[in-house]
Amino acid sequence: MGARLRNIQARAAEHGRLRTGYTQGKRPMRSATWVVTSHSEEHVRKAAELWGGEPEQWQPLNSTITQWRVITKAPSIEAIITPGDPLNQYNEMWSAGGCQRRCDGETEMLKREPCVCARQFGEDWHTQPKGRVCSTTSRFNVMLPDISGMGMWRAETHSFYAAQEWGGMVDMVLAGTNGKGFIPVTLRIEPRQVVREGQTKKFPVVVVELRGVTPRQALAGPMNAATALDPGAASQAVAAIEGPKGRDWIADARGALTSDDVRDLWMEARQANAVHPKGTDDLSKHLMAIAAEKDAENAPPKRPDPEPDENGVYDAVVVSEDAERPVWPAVAQPRT
Repeated sequence: MGARLRNIQARAAEHGRLRTGYTQGKRPMRSATWVVTSHSEEHVRKAAELWGGEPEQWQPLNSTITQWRVITKAPSIEAIITPGDPLNQYNEMWSAGGCQRRCDGETEMLKREPCVCARQFGEDWHTQPKGRVCSTTSRFNVMLPDISGMGMWRAETHSFYAAQEWGGMVDMVLAGTNGKGFIPVTLRIEPRQVVREGQTKKFPVVVVELRGVTPRQALAGPMNAATALDPGAASQAVAAIEGPKGRDWIADARGALTSDDVRDLWMEARQANAVHPKGTDDLSKHLMAIAAEKDAENAPPKRPDPEPDENGVYDAVVVSEDAERPVWPAVAQPRT
């Protein structure tokens, strides 16, 4: 592998944004479906092909640069969390002059002073009207596997409630993968409501969910790119090993007393079409290995080498042939 500069952080290019709202003229509007924006017309047209909507040119507020956007018809889209920490969260206040405050919840980073909003309004500062306090801002970088380019897409929300859920979800995943794997997820816009001071407030929240994998798979360690791109195939492989109706053949085999019991279990799996008749599948190989372990566990203790008596004669050993015992197919027998 080639060299990298050590004084800068390597990162993928940002292809565009995933938004939960749009502007109509200068009026901000909430959206129940995803809004995809990018400088690339190709990316936006592909998003429209995947998720519906009509691509159009669009100019963000306070910007002179024209971009492309599509207000899709999809409340949920498929994405992939890539290695590293994909989430950044701050409480921020912006104006036409740029970012005026950026706080980590305790310290305002720009002026290096205690959190201004909490000092003025207490722990429920986030219930204050927009513009009076900072906005809870979460930026979540993901890859869209079905849109060309190896860059990232930034999902951004100013929801206080989404910030809590995003942080909890991402931290659990990072605890399992140590930030070194790929995780398939679904980004879903979910309508919520809250009753505060007798008034009902409705708002959208972006929910991040595992897609096509179980928590066991997601937290078991780094996941390779192939599995993240096609999580359905990984689930089928797990189902093949576990057998129909989720029976845990491996656990049953480990609980068996003898290798004969494991062989009987293999026959049950064969009748349930959970294994290949020739024993060439992964489950059969697991069971063969466990049968070998049972044989080793139950092997009689090694007898000491015979010694001659005082006349130099060894005791005779009578060997009788045991009756032939039924065994599973030769391919399923442990090799010696």
